[in-house]
Amino acid sequence: MPQTRADAASGAVFDVASIRPTMTKEPGRSHIVSLPRDGHFTAINVTVNQLLQWAFRMPEGRVLGGPGWLNSAKFDIEAKADESVDAELEKLDSDAGRLQKQKMLQALLAERFALKTHVETRELPIYAMVVAKNGPKLEKSKANGTSINWRTGQITVQGSDSTVGLLAEQLTKVLDRVVVDKTGIQGRFTISLNWTPDDGAAANSSGSLADTSGPSVFTAIQEQLGLKLVSQRGPVQVLVIDHVEMPTEN
Repeated sequence: MPQTRADAASGAVFDVASIRPTMTKEPGRSHIVSLPRDGHFTAINVTVNQLLQWAFRMPEGRVLGGPGWLNSAKFDIEAKADESVDAELEKLDSDAGRLQKQKMLQALLAERFALKTHVETRELPIYAMVVAKNGPKLEKSKANGTSINWRTGQITVQGSDSTVGLLAEQLTKVLDRVVVDKTGIQGRFTISLNWTPDDGAAANSSGSLADTSGPSVFTAIQEQLGLKLVSQRGPVQVLVIDHVEMPTEN
């Protein structure tokens, strides 16, 4: 993660970028569109804090410091790299391409928002994922490769030699708190977890209230997988904002 503007600007960068304040005053949804294997990046109605979360793969609770407008001022961004960067990205797999695009956004934030950051390790609340009293309920898998599917109220993971560890990573995103795999379970499994999100009372597409009778994520992981989340404190990496300014003109 970059600590200086020069560090952030090294490597592939966006050749052209338009950054403008979002004109509409309506709340609206925020969108970030970035395919891993081309040099385009689009963000609509986003805050700088949201951009930081995407660029550094940090959840909101682990981005610290900075002025209040990081969470209130919203921007529309359209950025494009030159054809040579497109060609290099096409050679990468999805994970490598996504990482490169994150670095390119880091460079853009450093250049246009004068962003400077550093990473610290702090003692924060975490969840330890452990085996529940009656033991794990996991289905062995012979699938090659890794498959991760996530949507609101559901996670499906399979194929990896550390499937339970992958589940912990996905739960970290859901719970906005680091989940550490302390089960000691290694091996390939097919894991499917279904729960009712906290906002399950929202109206569904038909206009009626959504079903709220399902289990919470904490209950679901114990009943469905034989695992348990225990609140603890532990070392967590955080991104600290040292300096940031309103963006320079296009």
